[in-house]
Amino acid sequence: MNFALWPFAVLTVLHQVFVKATNFTITDDFAPVYKASLAFLNGRAVYGENFDLTDPHYLYPPSGTLLIAPLAIIDPERSKWCFIALNAVAIILAWYFLLKLFKFSLRSPAAPLFLLAMFASETVINTLTFGNVNGCVLLAEVLFIMLLLKRRDLWAGAVMGLAIAIKPTIAPMLVVPLLRGQWKVFWTALGIPVALTAIAWPLIKDPMNFVHRTWPYAMTARDYFNSSIPGLGLYYGLPGWMILALRAVMAVLVLATLWLLWRYYRHDDLFFICTASGVVLAAEFLITALGQQYYSMLLFPFLMTVVLRNSVLRNWPAWVAIFGFMTYDKWLLDSWQSIGRDLEYLRVTLGWGLLLVVTFCVLGDRYLTARRKGRLDAGLDPDFLLDPAAPGTVPMATALSGRHEVADSLPA
Repeated sequence: MNFALWPFAVLTVLHQVFVKATNFTITDDFAPVYKASLAFLNGRAVYGENFDLTDPHYLYPPSGTLLIAPLAIIDPERSKWCFIALNAVAIILAWYFLLKLFKFSLRSPAAPLFLLAMFASETVINTLTFGNVNGCVLLAEVLFIMLLLKRRDLWAGAVMGLAIAIKPTIAPMLVVPLLRGQWKVFWTALGIPVALTAIAWPLIKDPMNFVHRTWPYAMTARDYFNSSIPGLGLYYGLPGWMILALRAVMAVLVLATLWLLWRYYRHDDLFFICTASGVVLAAEFLITALGQQYYSMLLFPFLMTVVLRNSVLRNWPAWVAIFGFMTYDKWLLDSWQSIGRDLEYLRVTLGWGLLLVVTFCVLGDRYLTARRKGRLDAGLDPDFLLDPAAPGTVPMATALSGRHEVADSLPA
């Protein structure tokens, strides 16, 4: 099986990096980043975007401007190729570390299968095609999870701090060490962005424009290229109270899910960290002002939990949801244009929402079953998972790897 999958995986990676990413695309996330880096190095205003246009805008904070400024040392074309290569390498490294995290070897069929799935997804394709930094943020997320598991809190915080300094979208993951009581993480996770901002502030010509123009724009929902509930609500003209109600309902559902995870699974380290982080990030994409489909890259660690025998993703509705926000397919219809637009514009939002609903329902069902049977003290896992000798308890990791010792090393 390995020999059949590796050629598909490798050729898909090569195609996305050397064909898709280098061909022309109307969306160019890299151009405003290069322009801002060049302005910073030459002492010109950085935060002078015209937000009336729908082109990609430069939204990095001053700390991120300081870190990405070296991009403008060389010409824009070579700089973009280097940036794409950097993100491609970061995604491949994240893939490798995720395999190690879930106890897979490169000889396992899971290795090429996961690589193929990643590079066939919309989130990887458009990250590379548009020239976005998501690949580096994914690598930071995976390293953060690994360091949390090893209780190397200051280093975990340092990785997260660098990621937050560039793209604060990742910041909600700090909920995980908060729930686990790993307080040292916050020293470096918050200290590094603050220190970098203090260094960058006097070096940027117009830092207050970030406060008065860029930050308010980033916190305001827009009705284009936005799959969050506020963004879709504005696009479809929903009343403000309905948008607020939908956000509130999903927020309550997420809080209930996190409580169940914390109360009954916080000692199951790998399952808890990857599932809780996935729930928090999916909620951020869905509920906050801006959620774009390629943000879904940060859900890869959550999706990998499907190989754990107590995963909440071992059901078909979860994978209908995942298809909605991961697929690169377009659902626009020439013959039924209105229906096609609705399918295309809603699938990501409904995918994130359904994933959160499924996670809550699986955990809620486990809770109600355990309470009815009077075994809440033993946790929420179903009876067949609590008995290792029972039929059907072999983790998916064992089937994919063919090594029985993997089953012993996974959380029960």
